[in-house]
Amino acid sequence: MMNILPEEIHQVRKQARQICSRDEVEAALDRMAEKIATRAAGSNPLLLAVMNGGLIPLGLLLPRLDFPLRVDYLHATRYRERTFGTDLQWKKKPETPLQGETVIVVDDILDEGYTLEAIAAYCREQGAREVISVVLVHKLHDRSIGFEADVVGLTTPDKYLFGYGMDYKGYWRNAPGIFAVGETHEH
Repeated sequence: MMNILPEEIHQVRKQARQICSRDEVEAALDRMAEKIATRAAGSNPLLLAVMNGGLIPLGLLLPRLDFPLRVDYLHATRYRERTFGTDLQWKKKPETPLQGETVIVVDDILDEGYTLEAIAAYCREQGAREVISVVLVHKLHDRSIGFEADVVGLTTPDKYLFGYGMDYKGYWRNAPGIFAVGETHEH
């Protein structure tokens, strides 16, 4: 992790533009929970947080899901060199066996789609009966590989975003809304 001065982090927050308010995000989480419940309430699903960004959306969804479920997590990142678009570097695979499970993968953002598509493929390879992908934010742009999440909370413009799980250089996942980094910053 690069060394970042606290002044830079405060300046980024100060210059950021709010894209979605806390109320808008909370309403989106309510809608997401309804869709998840409709689709998976009777299946005793396993919810997987994609670390680190999926931690906050999953944590906020859990009390909205009033049915039996289990929780685990995974940590995978995509290789930046992208020699193969779906190559993942696994930092932590789920401990729960996925064979025969309804797996709900929860992440903060769907950007290009490589990572979430590869995680869904991994779950199917491990024998999951069904894989439901859930993202708080779908960023709209033309770099997408075409992977679509099953449940999407909000769509946003193609900006460098932070808040509700998304970060700026490891900071501001805790911001009370979704913010776009100021246009004067490098992306």
